[in-house]
This record gives sequence, structure tokens and C-alpha cells, in this order.
Amino acid sequence: MDLTEAPRRPRTESIVPMINVVFLLLIFFLMTSRLALPAPFEVTPPDAAIEAEPEAAPVLYINAEGRMHFDGAEDGEALTRLAAVSGGNPVLQLRADARLEAKALARILRQLAAAGLSQAELVVRQP
Repeated sequence: MDLTEAPRRPRTESIVPMINVVFLLLIFFLMTSRLALPAPFEVTPPDAAIEAEPEAAPVLYINAEGRMHFDGAEDGEALTRLAAVSGGNPVLQLRADARLEAKALARILRQLAAAGLSQAELVVRQP
């Protein structure tokens, strides 16, 4: 009978600290990321027979009464903030309500052109 002690295996490193670091990084990225903001008000896009998807990044919301909203600002302040954010890119995305009158949209487009935003992509839906 062998009464000698069994040879000790080397102790493996614990994986718990690495798991802690991964979870801390996950929490950090979740807390610092910016999620997409919800639409400021309900907008029903107009109907159109078009296949292309809008590609512009900044989005200007316009409701049926002509109220504009961009990144927490409304009306004139929204236009100045939009012009500051767009920088050298004069293209923006318009999410206008289908009930918005054409005269009001033309007035808003003139204001956008005066602010230096020369191109706008109107978001529409297929009927």
C-alpha cells in the first residue's frame, strides 16, 4: 500500500477576474452609448410610389401644424442647431406629416436654404 502524498497539480488561474472586467466593460459601454431618440411627435409620412430609401443623417421632424423639431430644439432654434450640426454636409432628411400644407412646407424649405441646407430628402411611404 502506497501512503505517499499524491503529487500536487499546479493551481490554475481563476477566470473570475476576467469575467468581472468583461461585465464592467459591458456596463460601461451600455451607459455611455447614445441610443436612438424617439420621434418627438407622431408623423404620418405622405404616400408616394418610390423605391429609394432616405440616406441623409440629420432628421428634421415637421408636424401637421408646421412645428419643427430637431435634437430637442423646436422651430427657429431647431434650424440653427441643424445648420450647426450639419457642418459641410448640406443634405438632411425631412420627416413631414402628410397633412402639412404645401405653403408651409415651401416656407420651411426657404428657411432651410437660408440656413445653408440646400438639399432635403422627404421621407415617404408606399401606398
